[in-house]
Amino acid sequence: MKKRRSAALLFLIKFSRKQAVCQLPGLLKKRLQPGHAPGKHPYSAKLPFCAPERRTEGPQKAAAQHKAFGVPQRLAILPAASIAFRLRVCYNNLYIVKKQGEPEMEEQKKRILSGIQPTGTFTLGNYVGAVRNWDALQSDYNCIYMIANMHAITVRQTPADLRRQTREAAALLLACGIDPDRSVLFVQSHVPAHAELSWVLSCSTPFGELTRMHQFKEKSARHPEDINAGLFTYPVLMAADILIYNADLVPVGIDQKQHLELARNVAQRFNGVYGDTFVVPDGYIPKTGAKIMSLQEPEKKMSKSDANENAVVRMLDTPDAILRKFKRAVTDSDGCVRAGADKPGVTNLMSIYGVLTGKSFADIEREFDGRGYGEFKQAVAQTVVDALRPIQQEYARLLADRGYLDGVLAEGAVRAGAIARRTLAKVYKKIGFLQL
Repeated sequence: MKKRRSAALLFLIKFSRKQAVCQLPGLLKKRLQPGHAPGKHPYSAKLPFCAPERRTEGPQKAAAQHKAFGVPQRLAILPAASIAFRLRVCYNNLYIVKKQGEPEMEEQKKRILSGIQPTGTFTLGNYVGAVRNWDALQSDYNCIYMIANMHAITVRQTPADLRRQTREAAALLLACGIDPDRSVLFVQSHVPAHAELSWVLSCSTPFGELTRMHQFKEKSARHPEDINAGLFTYPVLMAADILIYNADLVPVGIDQKQHLELARNVAQRFNGVYGDTFVVPDGYIPKTGAKIMSLQEPEKKMSKSDANENAVVRMLDTPDAILRKFKRAVTDSDGCVRAGADKPGVTNLMSIYGVLTGKSFADIEREFDGRGYGEFKQAVAQTVVDALRPIQQEYARLLADRGYLDGVLAEGAVRAGAIARRTLAKVYKKIGFLQL
């Protein structure tokens, strides 16, 4: 680690002596040679790309190079120290340099956008209902996955905790199978175009449409001391998240269907006024998955914010904690392992067991016919422990390599930012903003 930091410091010192952006590619080439595997770059941020083979010399040719690599023209006049700072903290404001031989995103595949907030450790419900499916989607779709930290601040957060939890969320998603070579993984706030597009869309979204959002009412009731404008308008930001990538499909649960419908309305309204601009997204219902309910109140969805720890199984819980929580899970007095509307607690446990084992409700009923709830709960708990163990191990390994995590997020911001900026430029032109 000390060697990596020294290399990074030497890089920045050397770079600070340079005078123009056009000199950056040559310098990067010295530090980031082709063939470096992820996590092996001498630069501590481990940017997984290398410089182009040729370097443009002279200010007369700088514009051509900027255009070729997507560099904003205005960066040509920034002082070297400013550019070095941007390189260190906001890669997506510089330019994209692809890995040698890296293919473009396969345009024939449909694009999927999904995100998750970095507030608290992901629950078993997050894993079974969403994240577990994200891995499988990578084979059939162009996937863009977002850590939605801008949505997180609709409820006041402790800054240090939010930063820590954002890295932890990235590590956990990677541990669950998100592959940065096949998908784009990034932090929402690293792509400022989300907020910029959100403002434009807010100006064409009727007030009354937002007052009908169920989650605003729900969260306002939960946090009456912090009912802010962001909480009211965040469905528009969610629409911007989707539309700025022209996502074809958005995986949604029951509680998010209303927000997807708003995004569709916003897209259709904008297209109607300004011409074809946005793809109108559709919802995606995963082939496998389930809505996981609270272990203590099986009529309610399992939630990270539940004050009752026995109600929530978290992905980083120890095996003993998982076994204890399932042992205390609410069932009923019937003693029969059977699914039904009159047995919400048992049905919830069967859903968990079925998703993780691939067994149907009928299979589970036959397996536990004549066996009590105690034995059934033990089997469900052990299945969960076995499913989460390799994820927890990989998570611990990834979290220990902060440089690699930051490098993955930096590359993700670059790739996501390139798509987002193209969409935003198109929107700005259509609404009449003067662009320099």
